[in-house]
Amino acid sequence: MLRTIPGFDRIGEENAFAVLARATALGAQGKDIINLGIGQPDFKTPAHIVDAAIKALRDGHHGYTPATGLLAAREAVARRTLTTTGIEVSPDNIIIVPGGKVTMFAAIMIFGEPGAEILYPDPGFPIYRSMIEFTGAKPVPVPIREENGFAFSADETLALITPKTRLLILNSPANPTGGVTPRAEIEKLVKGLEAHPHVAIMSDEIYDVMTYDGEEHLSLLTFPSIRDRLIVLNGWSKTWAMTGWRMGWSIWPDQLYDKVRKLAVNCWSCVNAPSQYAGIAAIDGPQDDVEKMCRAFDNRRRIVVDGLNSLPGISCATPKGAFYAFPNVKETGWPAKQLASALLEEAGVALIGGPDFGILGEGYVRLSYANSEENILRAIERIEKFLAK
Repeated sequence: MLRTIPGFDRIGEENAFAVLARATALGAQGKDIINLGIGQPDFKTPAHIVDAAIKALRDGHHGYTPATGLLAAREAVARRTLTTTGIEVSPDNIIIVPGGKVTMFAAIMIFGEPGAEILYPDPGFPIYRSMIEFTGAKPVPVPIREENGFAFSADETLALITPKTRLLILNSPANPTGGVTPRAEIEKLVKGLEAHPHVAIMSDEIYDVMTYDGEEHLSLLTFPSIRDRLIVLNGWSKTWAMTGWRMGWSIWPDQLYDKVRKLAVNCWSCVNAPSQYAGIAAIDGPQDDVEKMCRAFDNRRRIVVDGLNSLPGISCATPKGAFYAFPNVKETGWPAKQLASALLEEAGVALIGGPDFGILGEGYVRLSYANSEENILRAIERIEKFLAK
């Protein structure tokens, strides 16, 4: 008998990929499936970005790059950070990584061990809890409540901190809820964190450009009092429709940077060179396609909210960011995961059950509106017919 470490029995997964696989299988059987499950823009990567990768290949950029990423790519991220936050960041604090999950992996690996506690949003991106459990640390959910507009509460978060707390994970704009935490609440949280200098913070800001209704994204980089223990997660996947390119970046404080560099050397070596040149072009090139995509998401958001709120047993708070709605389905009488499964199998609509995002996800489903208006309207019609049965 082979013996594996206990950590692998604790590791979870992201059920959106399982739903995608099932939706694909049903489609292969000839069933018409509308996929509102996966968090992936339905837009193509802008042409000038693709051209930059092709040019890099033709110019012979086929080899290894530094484990932390090309200096030019890190300088591009520094420029973009200054533009979006007003904060100057050294390229020597930036690492280019193969997607956003790598930053989660690295941060949780650095701080997670038996006896430690790591706070994470619930409902939240499922890989947070999965990786915490893998390390043997205790996952401590930070409640993300509908009555708070799916923003985190500073008071509730601070009350969960103990001497065993090593890391606090935050996400705004948020997956799966679309919540955006207001400036006042973030300022209150940061002020409270000043009394807990033993706690590192990882701020997942991957949806930073996707806010609506006058909401603003406030980066935690703007708070000097926590900069020496702040990790910022970001990347190219959502903003420039580059999910398959596997391109992310993160910003690390001086005392942690070399630890991440060593993880890179031991694990992924480096991000492929042509993708890094594409990433530079994405940041430095025209942003018209980004703005067009965000306007489309805003329009779809309104259609989704209006449509869902017209359905029996469903109510949907208006998301303020990202491209997800998190409707409340408690009044339908269905457990959330069973409803999502039935909608896929019987109605041909792929959604994700709320419990896949945490304990507090029961009674909700996640719907991605990174799909066409036509498909969204068709999906809502199918859901209505299913609930009327």
